[in-house]
Amino acid sequence: MSTVRVGVRCDAGPTRGVGHLVRCLALAEEFLARGARVEFFGTVEGVAWAVRQLADRGVPLHPGPERPEELVAAAHRHGLDMMVLDSYELDPAGAGALRAAGVVTLAVVDGDTRGQDADVYLDQNLGAAHGPLPGRLLAGTAYPLLRDSVLAARPAAPRPAAAVARPRVLAFFGGTDAFGAAPVLARVLLATGHPMDLTVVVGRPDVAAGLAALVPGRGQAVRPVPPTDELPALIAAADLVVSAAGTSTWELCCLGAAAALVCVVDNQRESYHRVVAEGVAAGLGELPALAAAGLAGRAARAEAARTLRALLESPRRRAALAARAWSTVDGRGRARVADEVLALVGAPARG
Repeated sequence: MSTVRVGVRCDAGPTRGVGHLVRCLALAEEFLARGARVEFFGTVEGVAWAVRQLADRGVPLHPGPERPEELVAAAHRHGLDMMVLDSYELDPAGAGALRAAGVVTLAVVDGDTRGQDADVYLDQNLGAAHGPLPGRLLAGTAYPLLRDSVLAARPAAPRPAAAVARPRVLAFFGGTDAFGAAPVLARVLLATGHPMDLTVVVGRPDVAAGLAALVPGRGQAVRPVPPTDELPALIAAADLVVSAAGTSTWELCCLGAAAALVCVVDNQRESYHRVVAEGVAAGLGELPALAAAGLAGRAARAEAARTLRALLESPRRRAALAARAWSTVDGRGRARVADEVLALVGAPARG
């Protein structure tokens, strides 16, 4: 059989973040491992780390078609057998146009399908479910798309409880921290008064400036680091991780991290509440409330600080979160997704 050619349509940038690109990159790694040809279409600007991820894997990046007819033209021009669509902004009619043109289409969604008419829908969120759809639905935590570096770092078993006087804490909020969560959550962490070595991934200069203004307390240290390929290793080494309730949630689960999450944007809210309710991670609330001025903001920050202090003080609580997270995501999601869509193209599934 001739080489399967796969297109991926997604964007990344300082305000969009890199979550769409990261999960599509994970699926691309799976396709590449099976001998397929993968090409990305979209805008990746102002995020050197993201551009490097594509270049390191030899994946070409082309300008992103916007309108349905442009998607079809690009698919024909590049001889694509299938197209992955992962965007909240593209015209939803694009999926149906591709299908009508004979291109197998996978729509990656987060709750809202936006009326797309795809062959396969993927919603990797906990408890995901939709009403009747014209295509196949892959829903839930059997299907998260995780990169090679995450899968390689997955432990064979959850981390056991371990008492440490000065916990190692990692805070990161996507590849760009588009909403400036890092200084807010770092301030809340320091307000616990608990000793810690806090590493914060800093995606933008203004975030770095906000962190520089913080004054650690006794036994506390703050270390800013740029976006890094070593993030899975940092997660694996941390006693506690504080992060946004976005696509990185499933990386944290796969790695068995004890995590406390913040809801950064509205489209994370449903997944955030499900994850917290299931005991997969602790909940710190919503970023706008935590960043607010006045009495309401102080109350939200105080409540989040109490949650964090309880985790910093209790190895047992951290271990319980880690075990629940580890058992939720097994790391084989991208292989399951690839089997489904390649079967529609006519390629054999991996045994």
